[in-house]
Amino acid sequence: MKKTLVLLSLSLIGFSGFSLFQKEKIIDFVTYQINPNKQMVCFYWKDENNANFSSIENLKKWLSTKNKELLFATNGGMYKKDFSPQGLYIENYQLKTPLDTTNGKGNFYLKPNGVFYISNEKAFITTTKNFNYSKEIQYATQSGPMLVIDNQIHSAFTKGSKNLNIRNGVGILENGEIFFAMSKKEINLYDFASYFKQLGCKNALYLDGFVSRTYYPKENWIQTDGNFGVIIGVTKNK
Repeated sequence: MKKTLVLLSLSLIGFSGFSLFQKEKIIDFVTYQINPNKQMVCFYWKDENNANFSSIENLKKWLSTKNKELLFATNGGMYKKDFSPQGLYIENYQLKTPLDTTNGKGNFYLKPNGVFYISNEKAFITTTKNFNYSKEIQYATQSGPMLVIDNQIHSAFTKGSKNLNIRNGVGILENGEIFFAMSKKEINLYDFASYFKQLGCKNALYLDGFVSRTYYPKENWIQTDGNFGVIIGVTKNK
């Protein structure tokens, strides 16, 4: 992990000690930074028997049978009642569910929403409107709302909002590395987006709320329960 200057203090990205002041309360985050050109980031939904992984624990056990160790995992976007991905989902270059450009209620439809995807060992986040499908996209998940769009916080977010919740999101840093963050305490969307912007993320995407879980054993943050659609994981060979 690399050291970076944040709010005039040195902190180590990838550790759970990052914090943000929200009305004189310190909000801590579980964070993980990765270079997609050096480590493999994979998206998981179902196993070879077409059964949903659902939880990080199930994914961890399955990966172990493939001689892989799970280093980091988090839920990767919203899902429908049947636990299928909400909106676009691409896994191993295969289009599993199509892009959702419709209107609706809830955070997913608080536009602009967006897509987090990996292509040619590079990571991207773009608005749904600007997304262009390519057969070179290895993984993609659609979610919403966007947190940061071209260095600007989503215009629908209100500073000082009382709408507090656990938040989970992903951003792309200036050096092209992926930055995942989940709040340990409840936070509003404006402050959550501000956190990504302060770190230098030109674009960032909200993944989900109170249902979110993160697995990062190196920092003793172990949440393996849950009942999700897509799970994002980083592994290494045993």
